Amino acid sequence: MSTICGGLFTSHVPGIGKAIAQNLQQDPYWKPFFDGFAPVHQWLAQEQPDVAVVFYNDHGLNFFLDAMPTFAIGAAAQYRHEDEGWGIAFQRPFEGAPNLSWHIIEQVVAAEFDPVSCQSMMVDHAVAVPFELCWPGSDAFPTRLVPIAINTVQHPLPSPKRCWDLGRAVGRAIASWGGDEKVVVMGTGGLSHQLEGERAGHINVDYDKFCLRNLAPDPQALLQHDTLDIVELAGSQGVEILNWIAARGALNGSGTGSVKELASNYHVPISNTAAATVLLQHSDRVNA
Repeated sequence: MSTICGGLFTSHVPGIGKAIAQNLQQDPYWKPFFDGFAPVHQWLAQEQPDVAVVFYNDHGLNFFLDAMPTFAIGAAAQYRHEDEGWGIAFQRPFEGAPNLSWHIIEQVVAAEFDPVSCQSMMVDHAVAVPFELCWPGSDAFPTRLVPIAINTVQHPLPSPKRCWDLGRAVGRAIASWGGDEKVVVMGTGGLSHQLEGERAGHINVDYDKFCLRNLAPDPQALLQHDTLDIVELAGSQGVEILNWIAARGALNGSGTGSVKELASNYHVPISNTAAATVLLQHSDRVNA
């Protein structure tokens, strides 16, 4: 049976991608953020996951304001990264896991969700930047991709509870998959930031630390705020915490015990954003 080996949560700011492309990892501005990936690299080398199921938000690459699905799941054999104008020319291929994708789609539909099924799909910086952070320097990524896009752009947005429940359904689907893949779930985006309007540059350290403090032991604490509350607290782009909530729900839904934090890093600012990286694993897998 397939297993979820852990969960990885990280920011996907395009500026991080430009820093990677320009080899600025040791620059004083960027170093505190990139240093947070040392334990992630060690953990990935140890676990060697076969598939990453990534909860993220599309930034107008596949979907725009005239047609924005609440949830969309990729079921392609391969995904191409297309730069949306940020100058991030990452060309490594993203190999898909279509059989697992279809199983997840079938199971979440049976759980009364209605995702858009995408047999052809591109990915933007919300997937490309985390992959480059996790697996730097190789010719091809060692881990295949199942992308799950959540609408964090066009209102009405899904509620935190709805995203949590979607994640739990995805976790149950992975646990019921008959293959032998080892799966890492990822939530990308955030933390608090706003890129436009009178509150451009808004960062809420207190809210960010509330999320980081509760993500492992009490993730349902993050459900106490509705989506508009989160926009007010974390900024219009800070609502990307919905991706983290869904990924954390997937760890819960896989049903293999309590969750332990293995590593956490928080740094302000990264390109007007509160940037964070968190690594979680089920307690019964720690030191296994």
